[in-house]
Amino acid sequence: MKKDIQSREDIATLVNAFYDKLLEDELMKDIFLITARINLAEHLPILYDFWESVLFQAGKYRGNTLEKHLELNRQHRLEEQHFRRWLSLFNETVDEFFEGEKAQQAKERALSIATIIKIKIDDLERQRLEFGN
Repeated sequence: MKKDIQSREDIATLVNAFYDKLLEDELMKDIFLITARINLAEHLPILYDFWESVLFQAGKYRGNTLEKHLELNRQHRLEEQHFRRWLSLFNETVDEFFEGEKAQQAKERALSIATIIKIKIDDLERQRLEFGN
C-alpha cells in the first residue's frame, strides 16, 4: 500500500518525478525547455512551495500562477492538448507514488488550477479575436 502525501519531502518526490516526465514528453518538453527556459534548480523549490501551500496551507508560495501561465501563453499558445497532457502526467505521477486524501486533493486541485488557467486563456483569446488585436 502506498502512503499519502504528508510532507514537503513527499511533495519534492512528486514534483521531481512529474518534471522528469514533462521534460521527456514530446508535446511538453519544448514549452518548458525552449519557451519558458526554466532553470530547474530555481523552479523546483518554487513548485515545492506552491504545492506545500496548496495541500498544507503553508503560505510559502508568493507568486502569481495565473499571470505566469498567461505570459507563457503569449510566447507559446497553450492549447487543450497541453492541459490534457499536463493533467494526465500529473495524475499518473501522483498515482505512481501516493494514495489517500492528500493525493486525491492534489489531483483535484491540479484539475481546478488547469481549468481556471485554460478558461482565462480562452477568454483572452476570444477577446483578442473580437477586438482584432
